[in-house]
Amino acid sequence: MPSRKNFKTPDNGYFLPGTNGRVVILIHGLTGTPHEMRFLANYINRQGYAVTCPRLANHGTHIDILKKSKWQEFHKTIRESYLEIAKNYTGVYVSGLSMGALLALLLADEFRDGISGVSCLAPTLFYDGWNCPWYRCLLPFTYFTKLKYLFYFKEEPPYGIKNKAVRQLIHEYYSQAKLDNMESVAQFGYPYFPVSLLHQLEKLVKHLSKRLSNVVAPVQLIHAREDDMASVRNSQFIYDRVQSVKKEFVLLDNSYHIITADQERGTVAKKMVEFFNHCDEIKYA
Repeated sequence: MPSRKNFKTPDNGYFLPGTNGRVVILIHGLTGTPHEMRFLANYINRQGYAVTCPRLANHGTHIDILKKSKWQEFHKTIRESYLEIAKNYTGVYVSGLSMGALLALLLADEFRDGISGVSCLAPTLFYDGWNCPWYRCLLPFTYFTKLKYLFYFKEEPPYGIKNKAVRQLIHEYYSQAKLDNMESVAQFGYPYFPVSLLHQLEKLVKHLSKRLSNVVAPVQLIHAREDDMASVRNSQFIYDRVQSVKKEFVLLDNSYHIITADQERGTVAKKMVEFFNHCDEIKYA
């Protein structure tokens, strides 16, 4: 059994010790924060699983540092977290939100014998939700120029959140935020989204798309029908291409993109634990 001693993962993530010999790696979204996974972490931990949620590379730093980041740096954060923790557990599960879901699938591809199951939460390969601005399709023209480091999107309502109370808390911060003010980033994430990171996401998607057919671990996809940033087509794309014998598709009816913190976060947590438990039953049958 792993040690029950608490420790922090690199870059200000968090770790919750478990009791069943299994661990779940949670991966937050691009420009997000481990805080957005905290509800899931606590729920899953109460079911006996250890939980670790590292902060992705350069997240929590000044936005001038983050905007120069490469997707490979984010992948390295998760890979190192897995290598550090996997040796202590009999079962390792991984789950990610938005871009974090893509990193989770990459981990399942690389460590086929080490990942017992993957839960993808609102995976984002294409920004095609109902709240995405029309001019996003013009951005690829900036990807090969220095302009990609100068342009930003400022996050606008509903911020991926349908719950009015939570949305108001975010709005109070985002509406007053400035590019040079990083206060509360650890809790709410970045109020501005660098165009350069959209370019990195596109590169990650191209890389992952070629490898989805290599994924054989059990895969769960949870997506909101009303996702404002990434339509259900994103999850369907993954479902149709992974080669997992066990695949599960869960649709939510009362949430937007940030399903880890929105109206149905309890349903998301419950479905994840049920899925992980079922994977255990298959593995140890």
